[in-house]
Amino acid sequence: MSSPSNLNGLTDPTSITVPTVPTGTVLAEARAALAADPVIAVVRAPRIPDAAALCAALAAGGISWVEFTYTTPDVTDHLRKAATAGWRVGVGTVLTAEQAAQGVEAGASFLVTPGVRPEVAHAAHAAGVPVVLGALTPTEVARAAELGAAAVKIFPAKAFGPGYFKDLHGPYPGLPLVASGGVNAGNAAEFLAHGALAVCAGTDVVPPAVVAAGDWAEITRRARAFTTACRPS
Repeated sequence: MSSPSNLNGLTDPTSITVPTVPTGTVLAEARAALAADPVIAVVRAPRIPDAAALCAALAAGGISWVEFTYTTPDVTDHLRKAATAGWRVGVGTVLTAEQAAQGVEAGASFLVTPGVRPEVAHAAHAAGVPVVLGALTPTEVARAAELGAAAVKIFPAKAFGPGYFKDLHGPYPGLPLVASGGVNAGNAAEFLAHGALAVCAGTDVVPPAVVAAGDWAEITRRARAFTTACRPS
């Protein structure tokens, strides 16, 4: 019998067996790395002329986590080029186990989802890579934690504000949370101060037009401004 599908044609997550959570080492290492470098650059661009050069430009500005996304054309090619050059790259907007496997095969060292995706969590654990599962409500946050997320991405973070992270830590003390969606140099420090383990930097650091133009000096300038703004005053 075929698996039931939702309106998007994806496997119904309620039909998936709950995956075994990853080892404590995988979780601990991912969380320690995020705490040490708490900014993830999320790249969505119609064209990336040189993924490795983009990662180098971001690193020069202090950002060592780079998430390419499945909304970007030829994303696996970009992952492969950047990973081969030695950069820490992951893939986001992962909706299926197939996408997860393709991303890992191309060199992704972490996976990110926009929502709670049990099949993606299962694929990540099988591959031995950490996964950041997207969530918004307290129930979704709990489900993501149960599925072995290295961290839970709260999206869209701007809609609820930094105070929401403090609220979530009431029932879930110590749970690693990542702020994503509407985070910029002007509010990133506040999200971190209210309990976010890390924040995602989108168009504030990697505007699609700047990425497509290959203006790496501008990318470095933006990354440096963002990371500087994240530091406690």
